[in-house]
Amino acid sequence: MIDLRWGLNFIIRPEVFVPLIFPGLAVGGLTLLGIIWLERKAVGKIQLRYGPLLVTPRLGGILQLLADGIKFFFSEPIIPRNVDKLSFIFAPILIFAFSILPVIGIPLSESYIAIASSMSLLVVLALLVITPIFFWVMGWASNNKFSFLGGVREGYLTVSYEIPFILSVIAMAGLYNSVDLIEIVNSQVGGWGGLINPIAALTFFLTTMISTGKFPYEIGEADSEIIGGVGTEYSGILYMCVMGASYLRLYVMSLLFTVLFLGGWNPLPSFVPSSGFLPGILIFIKSFIVMGVMVLFRGVYPRLRIDQAVRISWQKLFVLSMASVAFSVGLVMMGFGGIVS
Repeated sequence: MIDLRWGLNFIIRPEVFVPLIFPGLAVGGLTLLGIIWLERKAVGKIQLRYGPLLVTPRLGGILQLLADGIKFFFSEPIIPRNVDKLSFIFAPILIFAFSILPVIGIPLSESYIAIASSMSLLVVLALLVITPIFFWVMGWASNNKFSFLGGVREGYLTVSYEIPFILSVIAMAGLYNSVDLIEIVNSQVGGWGGLINPIAALTFFLTTMISTGKFPYEIGEADSEIIGGVGTEYSGILYMCVMGASYLRLYVMSLLFTVLFLGGWNPLPSFVPSSGFLPGILIFIKSFIVMGVMVLFRGVYPRLRIDQAVRISWQKLFVLSMASVAFSVGLVMMGFGGIVS
């Protein structure tokens, strides 16, 4: 008789279970289905258009995206003759992998984390900033002018938004006097970070929208100008990796936003939940609400031009991020640093 206990014990190990199951790839995939369905239906309501209705129309077309995913999964990926095949194939796969990998450093409770480290915030940041590199590789490897232009746009956007993004995180790390995400959540028992430093929260929120290509920052995939950007030459499961990666990245960054600014597993200030499964559910609910707010912008704002987005990042977001750092420094000097209670 085959003993499967070793396999079960391997799967339930935190370093395996977290990135693959919860809050990792499995839950991220279900979240991807839900958030894209919400985006389609909500934007359809806002713009007086129909959302998905072909599959399960009585349920609002909720399984339409699942049908689309099955179609892409079983479609034959077409690889053009003149591309750099190795880079062309592996770049979207690596984008998909590195989009979900940062969850290993995001805690869902004081004991539920894949990599328990006193520098977990730095681990998450390091993994987040790797992903844009593969977008540039995709643009170059496709040997297509539209893909190349999409990659160039991604490069301009990355340089402009990552500095404000990192500065907003530094502002909160300085305020909490820690780069341990568990300590950061415990520091928010007396007040959530978004209320203590709303400037950093706003900067993080806006840079997340740019990083994930959400409207009005869907510039690297502008279909009316450069067809599909870096994903122009992709099809089948490779295209599904490219499309799904942006939503997985949105999922991960929303989790990080929840931990830094919305009290993590603390449902309300001055209220700490009991240990167990509840803390992870609370973080997931908060992050889904954050994602829902971001996707609603698709139905409200038109797409910005690349020069407008870069100008906003350098002239507005960079100033906001510096102000958030200065604000945190001021709070620390007044004695509000460290554990906020």
